[in-house]
Amino acid sequence: MRLCFLVEEHYRRDGMPLDVARQLTTWGHRVDVLRPGDSLMAISEAVRAGSHDAWVLKTVSGGPGLTLLEAAAAVGLTTVNDVRSIRGVRDKALASVIACTRGLPVPVTYAAARWERLAEIPAAEYPLVVKPADGSSGRGVRLVAGPDDLIGLGPELAGEGLLIAQPYVPNGGTDLKVYCVDGELFATERSSPLHPGEGVRERQVPLPASVARIATQVGEVFGLDLYGVDVLLGPDGPVVVDINDFPSFRKVPDAVARVARAVLRLARSGTAVSVPALVPAGGEDYGRLGLVEDELR
Repeated sequence: MRLCFLVEEHYRRDGMPLDVARQLTTWGHRVDVLRPGDSLMAISEAVRAGSHDAWVLKTVSGGPGLTLLEAAAAVGLTTVNDVRSIRGVRDKALASVIACTRGLPVPVTYAAARWERLAEIPAAEYPLVVKPADGSSGRGVRLVAGPDDLIGLGPELAGEGLLIAQPYVPNGGTDLKVYCVDGELFATERSSPLHPGEGVRERQVPLPASVARIATQVGEVFGLDLYGVDVLLGPDGPVVVDINDFPSFRKVPDAVARVARAVLRLARSGTAVSVPALVPAGGEDYGRLGLVEDELR
């Protein structure tokens, strides 16, 4: 098979997904790696060629790779994950609405384009967790103890764009990260970014049945095949606080091979968005895009 991996600069040196690309190459498949944030792309030629069985995205929220992936999907090409599913979780404000309306346990979520508007949240809701709606990899997540602390953070929050705020879920200082690889679930315990001093060693842990049901429901609600769910074990039960498409899969046994096999299965089964093709597929070579093949060496 021939696959195209879109890898943002932020993940250029990460094992995931480049190790997956290398594994697929070892198995005899053709993998082209494109860095959309550092390449001149003939984007119309890329999608018109239609020469890849699937496109795989590993990007930061708001990165240029999502546009290219959506272009591929718009002409009926297969993407991993489904591009509509990726968009649904990349915007954390949108994801919270979808999750809430579908019965997933998520905190009450406030959204504001100007940080000053967050001051209207009732004092009884504090402490708050405030973060950018397009954040990723824990960027910009802040624990705000009270209204006065919010005012003090104003200069930092001013340049973050749309913000979301959620009441803090009391917990033991650890996050439970649940990874889904092609229907298999794995749980990892790690220190919460809000409690870095806890020093919990990241490790694989048993997955509670209640959390497994929630993680499975997340995949069904958002239409994801490869994903991660951040869960807090609060006083009222598990609470979903974040959802990620194509996460790191850290501590998942044999993660590279598992993810590689999942990518192949999804590419073969096809996850293309059902929209009319805007241009004919097939025919032209992909070389004019300037692919970064040395990433796999």
